[in-house]
Amino acid sequence: MPKKSAYAIFILTLVFFACFFLWPILQIIKGGFINANGSFTFVYFFEIFANPIYMEGLRNAFLIAFLTTFFSFLISTPLAFATDRFQFSGKSILQSLLLVPIIMPPFVGAIGVKQIFGQYGALNALLQKLGILAPEKTIDWIGVNPFWGMVILNTLHLYPIIYLNAVAALANIDPNMEEAAQNLGSTGLKKFRKITLPLMRPGLFAGGTIVFIWAFTELGVPLIFDYSRITSVQIYYGIKDIGGSPFPYALVAAMLVGSILIYAVGKGIFGRSSYAMMAKATHASRTRQLNIKGTIFCWLAFLSVIGLAILPHLGVIILSFAPDWYASILPHDWTLNNYNLALGHSLTVSSIGNSLKYASAATVFDIVLGICIAWVLVRTKLPGKAFLDTLAMLPLAVPGLVLAFGYLAMSQEGKFFEFLNPIENPTFLLIVAYAIRRLPYIVRSAVAGFQQSSETYEEAAQNLGCGPAKCILKITLPLIAANLLAGALLSFSFAMLEVSDSLILAQKQAFYPITKAIYELFQLLGDGRFVASALGVWAMAFLATCILGASLILGRKLGAIFRA
Repeated sequence: MPKKSAYAIFILTLVFFACFFLWPILQIIKGGFINANGSFTFVYFFEIFANPIYMEGLRNAFLIAFLTTFFSFLISTPLAFATDRFQFSGKSILQSLLLVPIIMPPFVGAIGVKQIFGQYGALNALLQKLGILAPEKTIDWIGVNPFWGMVILNTLHLYPIIYLNAVAALANIDPNMEEAAQNLGSTGLKKFRKITLPLMRPGLFAGGTIVFIWAFTELGVPLIFDYSRITSVQIYYGIKDIGGSPFPYALVAAMLVGSILIYAVGKGIFGRSSYAMMAKATHASRTRQLNIKGTIFCWLAFLSVIGLAILPHLGVIILSFAPDWYASILPHDWTLNNYNLALGHSLTVSSIGNSLKYASAATVFDIVLGICIAWVLVRTKLPGKAFLDTLAMLPLAVPGLVLAFGYLAMSQEGKFFEFLNPIENPTFLLIVAYAIRRLPYIVRSAVAGFQQSSETYEEAAQNLGCGPAKCILKITLPLIAANLLAGALLSFSFAMLEVSDSLILAQKQAFYPITKAIYELFQLLGDGRFVASALGVWAMAFLATCILGASLILGRKLGAIFRA
């Protein structure tokens, strides 16, 4: 029975991924590489690289992703090392505050940044107050160089992903290996460079991959910054030509190829080495108590990063309490009316209900499928289960923007899935999009739970006459409930605030999720941006609660969720 069940799970997973992962990608390839005569061609694809506008967009997207990943590593690795190796007062508080940036989608933070650094924002008002700027002179800090604005904003939002992976990687290093190196004369930076960093490399690659692909395909931030010279926005604007032009398909294909190549090269260089550790998890690495100078230095380092990272959040929070905020350091008046409007506006009420519906359905689906996949991976010897594991993790390596465009492509008139066309009702495709993007979180959580729970309990129950299905329900699931809860919280919360899928697939107001409602509100004249900020704060509080719960349950193992 278990073998038959394993094969059934394997086949059902293959069918699901074939329909809603591989098929949309094939539709993109077909649209970008098949001409009107039905012949395969590279003409459209190469035309992308011959077009200076498209090339500029790809170049900007790549540079933003590269710089975001580089600065995220630069911030996260030293902080993770300090967290793992040193003991100092207030460390747990600083660790919690470091995770604050991921409680809000970066495009919501872009609203706060634009208010602070805009032409008539708080920074110019402060500079005028200090006499640095003349009263009549203003500087549009975002408009002068939106490119670096996006790099900084993405970095301040995404560095916690690398930080979590780095902390998890350090926690898994056998201290005996570092002690042996130290006994042989390798100390300080040399020991870190020769021993510690190579052992951390797979974990750093996992976090870096997610950060790079996320930044490479980020859509919300450039839309808020009115920055159209980037591939994600060019694709978004090209959706209207999806039925008659091959170039949007070719552009998405170029982004997909770029993501896969970067992933493959990074995997080959940084993720291939796996070092066996004889005493992994037998004892914790030794932490050293810092003196007062070391403690102050750590506090300054942590607080500098935290202070910069929460600046977008502060901008959004202040904006959410303002009836108006123009050419002043802080608003002249304050109000709670924006929060009432955020829960009563025609755009927001339905969007909250829609997001709850989409995210809940996606999470339930992920829990069921994720438990089944994890059971096959850990509890069976099914041939090909390594392929199943790779397949379940692939959504982390494929941009959400690509999948969303693929869903649009496969549901066009005349296609097999035209009955799912999101123009009429995007509910099903949004649930599927949310589910497939967040399935890896549940799978990784469930795998960790199965690995930590002894199989002997299940064997004992089965020897007493408990069937396999009942055994999993009565014995195994209660044992792995904490892991499942943590994965489900992350899956649900990130699905609630999904950006690319929501902006592309939800095209009618009646079906807008929260993120699409925030974007539409921001574009409205009058109090639109204030109500959008209030809705963003509500979303921030919700996501913070979910991540805090997951962090309390998983602790340092939280980083394993974000692994490609």
